[in-house]
Amino acid sequence: MKIKEVIVVEGRDDTSKIHQSVEADTIETNGSAVNASVIKQIRHAQAKRGVIIFTDPDYPGNRIRHIVDQAVPGCKHAFLPRDDARARHSHNKSLGIEHASAEAIKTALRSVYSISEKGASDISREDLILAGLIGGSKAASRRSRLGELLQIGHTNGKQLLKRLTMFHITKDQFEAAMNQVIQEEQNDG
Repeated sequence: MKIKEVIVVEGRDDTSKIHQSVEADTIETNGSAVNASVIKQIRHAQAKRGVIIFTDPDYPGNRIRHIVDQAVPGCKHAFLPRDDARARHSHNKSLGIEHASAEAIKTALRSVYSISEKGASDISREDLILAGLIGGSKAASRRSRLGELLQIGHTNGKQLLKRLTMFHITKDQFEAAMNQVIQEEQNDG
């Protein structure tokens, strides 16, 4: 699988894992201290080939994603589910692209989102409350599974509506994914 855009990752281990999984070029942010030189590289890549931001599904990764997205408008986004990013045979509980399988990376890169300024989601905060995604005992696990199904990453309650809006998830897409989440809960229960 060949990726034409340049992929923005956090570090060397992520680049190594990307190269094992797909044919692509990367720019490393070297952690959450994204400096002006890296932003300049990303801007140049965006102008020439396009950019996909593909950071770890944790707080530092989301912070880097936000910094790059604000500094370089028009980037695409790929998200790796938290379960796919966990270290398997290690005592440390770290999350990272470097721990993912090649297939999980390919799946995330096939499900890239573009953000556009026009249009907005027709999903409301009330919809999220009614779906049990904000407040309630199952909210965190439901948000996690919904993020996987919609390929929008892991979110907290506040971030969820913003991500749904940012990626123009329609009410139909949202309802179909929520129906699957509820069906899976019933099958597991």
